[in-house]
Amino acid sequence: MDIGTLTTSVNNDIPICRLLQLASPALPVGAYSYSTGLEYAVHRDWISSEQDAHDWITEIACHNVCHLDIPVIGRMFDAWKEDDLSKVFEWSQFLIAFRDSSELLAEDRQMGIALAKLLSDLGIRRAEQWIDTVETCWATLFSLAACEWGINKQAMQHAYLWVWCEHQVASAIRLVPLGQTSGQRILSHCAKNIPEWIDAVHNLEDDNIGQTAPAMAIGSALHEDQYSRMFRS
Repeated sequence: MDIGTLTTSVNNDIPICRLLQLASPALPVGAYSYSTGLEYAVHRDWISSEQDAHDWITEIACHNVCHLDIPVIGRMFDAWKEDDLSKVFEWSQFLIAFRDSSELLAEDRQMGIALAKLLSDLGIRRAEQWIDTVETCWATLFSLAACEWGINKQAMQHAYLWVWCEHQVASAIRLVPLGQTSGQRILSHCAKNIPEWIDAVHNLEDDNIGQTAPAMAIGSALHEDQYSRMFRS
């Protein structure tokens, strides 16, 4: 292989490595400390088995995250590409408005701020103003990182949904509890279906964005007063 071919190959692989970095559980944003309502659901025996956990995670991923976060983060990505900050703010506000409890809102903002600080420390100047902005959310900075690191939009959307599923499975393993193999079975189902779920909302119109998951919202709200808990949401 000549040096030109090697350089081209390495350059093409850099966004893949960046995508893995962005989706890594080692990303220091505190995602491990949130269950997104799952802890209360287990506490009340809404979830007590692998099948229950599978149904909870996959139904919310397919019908809530895919119909809200996925199209919005795609629009944020486009806005970052066009350097249209007003559109970024608009979609950030839109997404925040759909967080049904104070814990879900705090989770979104705190993870977003943590990623803003990290990206700023890594030299991404456009992240700096989001450290102290009330409209900051996780998807805002996730899409900025993807834009800055040369990750394409579809790959970013797949990674965003995978990260959500992976963190939910990690929480379920601790809470239900589930064995590691059970968790991998759930993740295998997610991996198989994520492309189809995302394709289903590829052409979703703006007016059709915005689903809700009542059980998750109720669980998260009631979790605020739960007597004993491991997670922050």
